[in-house]
Amino acid sequence: MTETIAPDVTLTASAAKRINAILAKQDGAAYLRVSVEGGGCSGFSYKFDFAPAVNADDVVIERDGASVLIDEMSLEFLQGSEIDFSTELIGAAFKIKNPNATAACGCGTSFSV
Repeated sequence: MTETIAPDVTLTASAAKRINAILAKQDGAAYLRVSVEGGGCSGFSYKFDFAPAVNADDVVIERDGASVLIDEMSLEFLQGSEIDFSTELIGAAFKIKNPNATAACGCGTSFSV
């Protein structure tokens, strides 16, 4: 079950498992930070970083021991989204299924609203 402060953003079990595996190997990182920045081929892009602590404007999303931070500004673009991790023939990556995106590029990391 997803435990979250922002009930409109969720993590899949696959994403939680991968986050836990990555953070176990990161020195000093306790969280995965997901943010939205201007840029990319469609206007906005997703950014994934590691963070040692929660900032005052962060929302924490948790599932199965994995914690993701999203700042308030990025949260506006991510409402209703699902953060997933998928392994495909061409590679493995975090994917964001964002219902607010009206268009996306082929790589899946850039979108427009």
